[in-house]
Amino acid sequence: MVEFALKRPITVIVLFLGILLFSIMAIFTIPVDIFPKLNSPTIYVIEPYGGMSPQQMEGFFATRLQDQFLYINGIKNIESKNIQGLTMLKLTFYESTDMAEASAQVALQVSRAMNFFPPGAVPPQVIRFDASSLPVGDLVFSSKTRSLKDVYDLALTRIRPLFASVPGLSAPPPMGANARTLVMNIDPEKLRSYNITPDEVVQAVVKNNVITPSGNVRIGNTMYIVTNNSLEDNVKEFE
Repeated sequence: MVEFALKRPITVIVLFLGILLFSIMAIFTIPVDIFPKLNSPTIYVIEPYGGMSPQQMEGFFATRLQDQFLYINGIKNIESKNIQGLTMLKLTFYESTDMAEASAQVALQVSRAMNFFPPGAVPPQVIRFDASSLPVGDLVFSSKTRSLKDVYDLALTRIRPLFASVPGLSAPPPMGANARTLVMNIDPEKLRSYNITPDEVVQAVVKNNVITPSGNVRIGNTMYIVTNNSLEDNVKEFE
């Protein structure tokens, strides 16, 4: 290389100036972004349903959804994974597909497929995977004086809204709090003796634990706001 440069100094100078010129042009013309614009042609559809085996999730949900997704334009491949109480479908599209239109078609076909779902099924989650779906950071909270529920409420009501005003940033809801859960054990022998099914027990609990509108009662010259005793406040009331 040294011998070549000594024999052809003008050529080396021209090459050097050309590289320098194109480098300066590249600094001002090439866009810089942490996550460049990528047309990632992938959409995930997630449907939970407690109490069903993987075979039942595939038969009641995955198959129904796959049949409807065949009507979507630009779809390349459909993959499904079924576990206990959860089914997830991965829809892959061709590179030239308009993903905004594809997302709208997926949401439309999901609405049509819900007519065939078992009772009590919630609407599936439709998630488009792209570079913006990747997290840019994690914010962790801890406290020695506050309970886990208080920390969760503060993160949800005080901290999360602060990120909503940042352009281009989306803050998902916080995770890690304990969810209050009531587990009811049903005696199969008593069910058979009363000739009822577990579904009828669930319907009875839901029917007797509803939010009903309240009203007003006028006593003399005073108007009182009254509430209906239709919600269970503690565990003993469920018995």
